[in-house]
Amino acid sequence: MPENQDPVVLALLEWTGQHISTKVAGHILEEMGYTVEYVTAGSYPSAIPLSEGEIAAVLEFWSNNQGEYYPSLVEKGEIENVGDIGLNAYEGWLYPKYMEQQCPGLPDWDAFVGCAELFATPESFPNGRVLAYPADWGHRSADIIEYSGIPFEAVPAGSEGALVAELQSAVEREAPLVMMFWSPHWVLSTVDSGWITFPEDVKEKFVMINVPVWKLLWPGVKDTWPGAYSLLSSFQLDNHSQEVMMDLIDNQGQDLDAVTRAWVEDNRDVWQPWVDKAMAGS
Repeated sequence: MPENQDPVVLALLEWTGQHISTKVAGHILEEMGYTVEYVTAGSYPSAIPLSEGEIAAVLEFWSNNQGEYYPSLVEKGEIENVGDIGLNAYEGWLYPKYMEQQCPGLPDWDAFVGCAELFATPESFPNGRVLAYPADWGHRSADIIEYSGIPFEAVPAGSEGALVAELQSAVEREAPLVMMFWSPHWVLSTVDSGWITFPEDVKEKFVMINVPVWKLLWPGVKDTWPGAYSLLSSFQLDNHSQEVMMDLIDNQGQDLDAVTRAWVEDNRDVWQPWVDKAMAGS
């Protein structure tokens, strides 16, 4: 390997986690002798260059965010889905773990509803407060509250940074807090947290749970770079690994390439079997 000298072009989408997944995979490909190039692309627009071979792979593609092109191109065989990347993608109402002492019964829904006054703030009283996403991200928390009829009010945060800052502040004071959030995220590597257990009808209607996160390839990868195809098909990354790297990059200001190369160096036992499989031609 490599089978030829053409660069394997990987797409960098719009968020740090995807950059981490892509760079880790790229570094492993370089360890195998491939030349890797990266291009910045949008989630939706990347479908066309991927189907035409201008991009070899889009890694960490969230299946709930497909746009109009991807489903038809996958169905036509112009893009190949080689499976889930291994992330446990989740979105819901998060609380700091110490709340289980203040509201016994958490994460149970009925216990949570029974503790509504505990979560009240001056702006929501007498209802409990759910710290919601910024207003321009939509209003699912408010929709959940209206649909389920619980005594809570959704109060939008100003930004992602405001969500994180309020979580960190609440943890420092062990103050009551429940908030709309998602995983993986770097702050979850620093905070012990839990998730409210939604009723089945609420989950089905509003909540992202175990969303498949795919690895999508240009179908020509299999013939152009068989070893790279095998490696990318086997490639996996778990939430904890990604969240730790996110913390180093987004919170501590470390360099993306340095952090991901360090992970590759420190975790050879994780990825070497994938390389061995690829080198064996299986």
